[in-house]
This record gives sequence, structure tokens and C-alpha cells, in this order.
Amino acid sequence: MHIHILGICGTFMAGIAQIAKQAGHEVTGSDLNVYPPMSTQLAAQGIQLFNGFDAQHIDSNVDCVIVGNVIKRGNPAMEYVLEKNLPYVSGPQWLAETILRDRWVLAVSGTHGKTTTTSLLAWILEYAQQAPGFLIGGVPENFGVSARIGKGPCFVIEADEYDSAFFDKRSKFIHYHPKTLILNNLEYDHADIFPDLEAIKQQFHYLVRTVPGNGLIIRNADDKNLQATLEKGCWTPVVTFGGKTGAWQAELLKADGSYFSVIHNGTKQGEVKWDLLGLHNVENALAAIAAAQHAGVEVEQAVEALPFFKNVKRRMEVKGEKAGITIYDDFAHHPTAIATTLAGLRAKIGDARLVVVLEFGSYTMRTGVHKDAIKDALGAADIVVCKRPEQDTWELEKILKSFTQPTSLFDNVEMLVERLKQQLKSGDHVVVMSNSGFEGIHQRLLNVIG
Repeated sequence: MHIHILGICGTFMAGIAQIAKQAGHEVTGSDLNVYPPMSTQLAAQGIQLFNGFDAQHIDSNVDCVIVGNVIKRGNPAMEYVLEKNLPYVSGPQWLAETILRDRWVLAVSGTHGKTTTTSLLAWILEYAQQAPGFLIGGVPENFGVSARIGKGPCFVIEADEYDSAFFDKRSKFIHYHPKTLILNNLEYDHADIFPDLEAIKQQFHYLVRTVPGNGLIIRNADDKNLQATLEKGCWTPVVTFGGKTGAWQAELLKADGSYFSVIHNGTKQGEVKWDLLGLHNVENALAAIAAAQHAGVEVEQAVEALPFFKNVKRRMEVKGEKAGITIYDDFAHHPTAIATTLAGLRAKIGDARLVVVLEFGSYTMRTGVHKDAIKDALGAADIVVCKRPEQDTWELEKILKSFTQPTSLFDNVEMLVERLKQQLKSGDHVVVMSNSGFEGIHQRLLNVIG
């Protein structure tokens, strides 16, 4: 079968492409932004890519066109598909009908921590020799790819609440029908498609409705929004993790979260020393252990796997160290994720100077939906440096002036890098936070310091 994918270089759609190729299909794809790392990852799998959305890129004899949720009406390739009456489907629906139907699906949902938790769960199953399939919204370094079809019965998927396609406004995760479901947390996000928190909670309720009675829901014990969602109706056993009441608990043996013990129903199961930081990652690990146990992995083996876990790219990834200055890349772009990530690093580095460079990349952050939470989210930073959003309609400069620590705001990356290099000194830890490439700022900083 020949499949053409519109919007192929998005992380999710690139994963679909890899899985389709591994399933034996001929795969081609189009996108506006054909560049590494996804372009090289796809090319290595023998997938032909076209830059742009020219209708000529689509073979008239194509068997199926998979449409990414970035594609809108008016896109020339999409208009060609409609006019020629070519078969088309959303990525989540194709995955559900073609790959997931006969698999044990373990889905990881929530506002924060999905990518890391999905990667942790896939790694634990891999360590237990279950050879799982997976589709992850990032590249876990244990695997080096974001997706694979797998050989075992289990398929681990990052279950995103974003919409499926322009013709299917349901959340992606509605299609997956998981047997094991992790509910990490639930906050307001994706203001471009959800009018309020209640609309997101409703989608999560629909997800809960799809989990069978012989499945398992694993939820954050302290999250009131998740509790309210489950109170709408739940037909599946639920276990909890984290907080003070969770069935799965952790005792931090080091404040930065790099050393902790795992406790289940009051009984210590083992200790973990690993490279990840922060209480949020410890709780991600608890959720992954609980899910893996449901899929047949002994807790002892899951605990044994964690020290060998390598983090996901762009999750506190060290991009380099020069002149005693360490540069990190982190994907966090929601106030809660920013705060927990910085808290973990602060616990590790102590009194060393922590510099945060922030780009407001997501629609929700760009439009100031979380503007009142930014100050507290950045409380652990000693210096805050921001790139001005393209449409700064919410007076970011005024908000930054209310900070107690030094702040600065720049209209472009060139000026930001030039000014920041004059401020940095040996011993500094610089965390670049953005959900985009941020114009290669990490390497540009490394090039000019020292």
C-alpha cells in the first residue's frame, strides 16, 4: 500500500510514518518545514520527503492520504485530495485501525510529563524483554527513534489531548482505546482549541469512557481536576500515585530527585539512583512502574531498569559546557512545567547562578493566557531573559518589571545572545526553555562564550 502523509515532519506524524514503513507500506510525505532531526530520521528509513504542499507530490494512485492536524482547508495538497476523491484519514484514526486494534495499548495522558513518562514506560517494558511498540512525542535516547511498531503485544503511546484533524475535532487519544491508562495531571492548555478547562476535562472524560472494565487507570492522587473528571463516570479500576495518599509513593533520598525509594501500599520495593532531576520525574517513574506492573512486569525489575534510562532529547538536555558555563535545552512551556523543572535543577546546583532564557512559543503562552503565573513559575531563577512574543498584546515588559530578580526582554535572538554573553560567568547554569528550535540559540551561546 502507498501512503502519503501531509504534515509528515511533526513529531507525531513522523512517528506514524516510521510505523507505516515498518509495517511494510510505501511511505512518502509533504511538509513546509523539512529539516533535521525529523527529516534525517525519516530519510534514514527510506521515506521520500517533499518540501511544501504541491498537489503534484501526491501520486494519483495513492492508496491512502494521512492528514496531520496542522493541515487546513485551502492547503493545495488537501484541496487536491478532496477534489480527486482520494481516500484520506487522520493520523490517530489510521494508527488505531491499522496498528492498535489487536495490541495491549498503554496510553500516557496529561498536561505535563507525557513524553518522559511514555519513554520511561517503553524502556521498562523493553528492559523486561517485551519488545513493545511505541509512539512518543520526542526522541528517547534509549531508542534513538520516536516510534517503532514493536514485536510484542504491548504498544505504548503518548496520548495527546490535541485535536485529530481539521475534519475530526476529537482529541487524538479518543481513538486509542487503551487497556492501561495513565492520567498524569490536568490543567488548562491549548487555548487555541479549548475555550476553558471544562472543555478539556470533557475530552478526558470521553477518554476514560473508552477504557475497559478489565483495564487499569493510574492517576495522580493530588490532582483535583482528574478527580473531578473521574467523578463524571468511571467503569475501570483506579490506582493512585504521588502526593500523600497515593498507593504508589516515593521517598526522596536526595532532595534533587536523583535518588529515591519506591513504596507500594506502604511497603518499600527498592531504591533508584538515576540521572533525572525533580519530584515531577520521580512521580513520572511511579506512574510508569504501576503501568508496567499491569502489563506483567515485576516491580523489582521495573526499579532495576530505571538507572539505565536515558532522558528524552529536549528534556533538560545538556547541550554543552564551555568556560564553566552549562547550557541546557528544555521543552517546558507551561508555568507548572517550568516551575517543577527549575525546582529540580535548583535542588541539584544549590546556590549556583541559574539563568533562564525563555521563548513564548506555544499559542497559549504567546497570547498571555498564563501571564499571571509566569512570575511564580520563574521564582527559582536568578536571572530571567525573554524573547518578546511576535504579538505582545499582554504587556510582558510590565510583568517582567514586577520580578524581584534581574530581567531583560529582547526583540531578536541576535541581540539576546550578544547581551547575555556579557553577563555569563563560570559556574552559571543556563536553561533555554522553548517548544521551538529557538533559532539555534543553544549553539549560538556556546559559540560566543568563553
